Amino acid sequence: MLVNQFSNLDKVDWVLINSIHESKKEVIDWMSKKHPIKTIGPTIPSMYLDKRLHDDKEYGLRVVYVSFGSFAKLEAEQMEELAWGLKNSNNFLWVVRSTEESKLPKNFLEELTIEKGLVVSWCPQLQQVLEHESMGCFLMHCGWNSILEAISLGVPMVTIPQWTDQPTNAKLVKDVWKIGVRAKQDEKGIVRRERKMN
Repeated sequence: MLVNQFSNLDKVDWVLINSIHESKKEVIDWMSKKHPIKTIGPTIPSMYLDKRLHDDKEYGLRVVYVSFGSFAKLEAEQMEELAWGLKNSNNFLWVVRSTEESKLPKNFLEELTIEKGLVVSWCPQLQQVLEHESMGCFLMHCGWNSILEAISLGVPMVTIPQWTDQPTNAKLVKDVWKIGVRAKQDEKGIVRRERKMN
């Protein structure tokens, strides 16, 4: 799939990248030597930056939003640890795709109260979640678009990178830009419910 996306690269006038030039300056400068590059990011509609929700302020920066994108598949053990860690924390909104729901602990959804947390299969991440005043942090896989949305809306990030560019993105978030933390994994690569952040 990825190879096919680049098969016509030599035939285009420009390669548009959803990024900020300064955020990955060295990489973009190097790529510009090979292909005509234009950075156009973040590509977020201005209405999300200009118009925020003004109602429902009750939670006040206490909600943890959890989403691992459209492709990441967490191990069942990791899903269980996240589930109990979230249930033992503050309020949360967790996007769990229907294909991943079977990995949740037995009776987790039945025992969960709406006052504590909500598990959904999809939600409008940018429009109604990240821009909301109750948003305390975004627990994420470090996909580039999610990072740009969180940066644009000023939401701190807790990263659990999964694959491809995500470990590099997590390093940028934590060590270079200093706008988030990386969840510490154990020797099996699992973030445990009681783990602290790096």
